[in-house]
Amino acid sequence: MFRNLRFYRITSPWPKTEEKLSEILAENAFSPCGAYSERSAGWEAPAEFDGAPLCRRLHGADLLQLRTQSRVLPVAAIKEALVDKVDEYRSRMTQEPPRSELRRLREETREELLPKALLKSDRSRGCFIHSESLLAIDAGTDSKAEWFIDHLRTCFGEFTCVPLAFSHEPSELLKRIFLGESLLGFSLGRECRMQDVSDSKSIATWREFELTDASIRKHVVDGMRLTHLGVGFDEVLSCVINEAGDISKLKFIEGDAVDTPDYEDPLARMDADFVLLTGTVTRMVESLKKLLGGYATHS
Repeated sequence: MFRNLRFYRITSPWPKTEEKLSEILAENAFSPCGAYSERSAGWEAPAEFDGAPLCRRLHGADLLQLRTQSRVLPVAAIKEALVDKVDEYRSRMTQEPPRSELRRLREETREELLPKALLKSDRSRGCFIHSESLLAIDAGTDSKAEWFIDHLRTCFGEFTCVPLAFSHEPSELLKRIFLGESLLGFSLGRECRMQDVSDSKSIATWREFELTDASIRKHVVDGMRLTHLGVGFDEVLSCVINEAGDISKLKFIEGDAVDTPDYEDPLARMDADFVLLTGTVTRMVESLKKLLGGYATHS
């Protein structure tokens, strides 16, 4: 259901009911790209059935889905169509088009091709965990997470959102796990990435390795910075955590609803996946909070 997690704390009021949140999201509901629009984005129902609300609330967590639709117009297609316009200009004016005219012709070509361009949709999901006032977004980059947040912000009259930060840096916790400590459900995985502190371009990566090997650990002992570490949590999920606390490659281990495709009812499967995800992530955040001295205070 989610493969990445970027966490944000919400300190402004959050709607108390699924119905109220759906009403708020409806102010920026998804509508398809217009003929001359490059991109359109808005909220759509996570569940695929008629009349589904724009959020899904289960066991103290809300599931949200942002749909972004864009027109696919390759640069090569514009260049090819522009050739004819430039040739026509040369024939008509008996001269090469100046830069200003070339820019105008390029923009005119683009506007003519835009309504004919193919449409592509991307969907991003996020969940709000009520007990922690925490928003978790399935985004592989900060810019994609900010895109999600910006569209939430337009729906709320008041919306205060800050990246999740702890009193102590997650990098120190990663180092402790890497060097063999078992801490509140966390265990060492089989992937890591390190960086030379004196040379940012000097990076070493291990995937599917036994990280307890002394020759690998020696790099960190000798001073290399551990930037990413594969971990397990509660023998339920595996993921990679970076030094900022962002999570990628999230995967549930055997026997969970997420990886079992035999649900007859898609809604029941989605609900089971979501409850498993939010329950496990909530426990993981609680463990991180204990190990890292609680949440940092933002000024």
